Amino acid sequence: MIDLNSKSKESVSDDINGHIDDALEGKPEKRRTYLGASSLGKACARCIQYEFLGTPKEKGFSGQTLRIFALGHILEEEAVKWFRQAGFDLRNAKPDGSQYGFETGGGKISGHVDGVICGGPDVGLTWPCLWEMKSANNTKFNAMVKHGVKKANPVYYAQVNLYMAYMDLADNPAVFTVINKNTSQLHHEIITFDGKVAQDTSDKAVRILQAGEQMLPRISDDPSYFQCNWCEFAQRCHYS
Repeated sequence: MIDLNSKSKESVSDDINGHIDDALEGKPEKRRTYLGASSLGKACARCIQYEFLGTPKEKGFSGQTLRIFALGHILEEEAVKWFRQAGFDLRNAKPDGSQYGFETGGGKISGHVDGVICGGPDVGLTWPCLWEMKSANNTKFNAMVKHGVKKANPVYYAQVNLYMAYMDLADNPAVFTVINKNTSQLHHEIITFDGKVAQDTSDKAVRILQAGEQMLPRISDDPSYFQCNWCEFAQRCHYS
């Protein structure tokens, strides 16, 4: 019989979390065999190239980070329900249950959109339009509200514009929804198609495919540069 009195409540909690984290972190990450639209907005083409080539990451995601990702998916599903309850014709899956998306370059460049709004209340929008949804902590949420997604998160901005281009949704502004995970506050930014960003992002993908295993220039030769400092391939990139 387990004597729970022999351990503090905090210790038991830590033990439970340890088992949960081990289970989450022990699940192998599925490798993508294509360049995903969600990552092509990263400033460093070499970092994206490492991911595409299946280079082992130097540090995996923690259990807590993996739970944050999972919560984001749950919030996206809830947001779809909220939009539909409000009268928006938001479609996030084809009749067969698969996501809407695109692929080009022989399937080597691909992306899956969160949804397409095909109608709804008169709020000044035109249909159909792309719908993309993200969740963020309080600090990042406030930054997107204050500065807009183009400045606050260029990766998201590039992703949205690439989707608009390849999904033939560039004629109508997209709805970018972000939910504050601390407060459940919602913010919706209307994004007009930026052809230059879409083209530059697409061109970057082509350069990565053409490079093969010939490594592209790194974003900085200084390993302490802030983007290099957080990169999952920093040691290999700068010291190998």
